[in-house]
Amino acid sequence: MTILSIDSGIERTGYAIFKNKKYVTSALIKTSKNLETETRLMEIYLKLVEIVEKYKPEVMVLEQLLFFKNQKTFVRVAQAQGIVMLLAAQNKIKVEFLTPLQIKQIVTGYGQADKKSVQKMIKLTTEIDIKQDDEADAVACGLAYIFKGPSL
Repeated sequence: MTILSIDSGIERTGYAIFKNKKYVTSALIKTSKNLETETRLMEIYLKLVEIVEKYKPEVMVLEQLLFFKNQKTFVRVAQAQGIVMLLAAQNKIKVEFLTPLQIKQIVTGYGQADKKSVQKMIKLTTEIDIKQDDEADAVACGLAYIFKGPSL
């Protein structure tokens, strides 16, 4: 089974690919603050189309949006997540959601773990060192899904 896990964002969208429960790759999709929101969303969408065509995931795993201190950030993340869900629907890819608490609990054993702790566990699990938060969040989301199993 191929899994595409995504940490949605307008400035940086992190993604990770797992095949047969093994880490394959991860990266960031970055957009410029100088572009209009719709152009940024289109850039994210088009890059994700390439990723879906290349890896043909059966499942997309997303972090459930629960609460953001910054309302503007929340709306933009929700917009980015919307295009991800559209892409999933267009390609008949199952979408699963994990809460931030679930991801941290599953990956580190502690639901209130900080980003450094999550990144440390990613390094121990995948033997790669990911420094960018959004990419690490996507990897953690995919790992949590794998560790928990598809019965979520």
